[in-house]
Amino acid sequence: MYGRMQYGKRVVGLTALVTLTVLAGCFSLSRTETPQRYYVLGGSVMQEDTAPPAGLAGVKIGVRRLRLASYLDPPYLAVRHGPHEIRYSEFHRWGEQLDAGINRAVAAYLTARAAFGRVDVAPWPARGSYDYLIQVRVERFEGALAEPAAVVGEVHMLATWEIVRQRDGSVLASGITDHREGEWTVGDHTGLVRALDTGLSVLSRDLVASLEELQASATAHR
Repeated sequence: MYGRMQYGKRVVGLTALVTLTVLAGCFSLSRTETPQRYYVLGGSVMQEDTAPPAGLAGVKIGVRRLRLASYLDPPYLAVRHGPHEIRYSEFHRWGEQLDAGINRAVAAYLTARAAFGRVDVAPWPARGSYDYLIQVRVERFEGALAEPAAVVGEVHMLATWEIVRQRDGSVLASGITDHREGEWTVGDHTGLVRALDTGLSVLSRDLVASLEELQASATAHR
């Protein structure tokens, strides 16, 4: 009887040890899972009611290196709390350099909006020849709260841009795209990225409209 009791204790002890080992493994896996989340741009789906502008068919576009406000240099999503405070989301980051990601997305949206001959992003091929160059500077790219303690705010994308003639560097057109989307909830990082991406789609729309005017004018004066 005593031997059976000892055997029973050993079995219980072994079972407890296995259970603890499994639990420790599960705990270890959960602790090693990275808390970071990474986001990329260029996923907005555009629905256009009008046909692509025929006047831009075959036109070649070069997109210069983006100029980015320096507070956007860190790889974290940014939220403005009140007029002066910027807070970065340490665990919610861009999956690529933000300037490169914005340029790539803008080029993709331009390509989707008109039958351009090509749209190249700097650094483009050596001796690349283009009908127009596009220079964009992004001033705001963030969630924005009117008050530091607010939990609902807006998404703000502000960009200035120029369309340049490659031959002599003359600025042919310039403009500002100021895109805002309200009712954004703090902590909704996916919604923040989606709204910022929509802002880039709107930027591409403004650029295409200006390019269409320039090309029509150039054609009329030939």
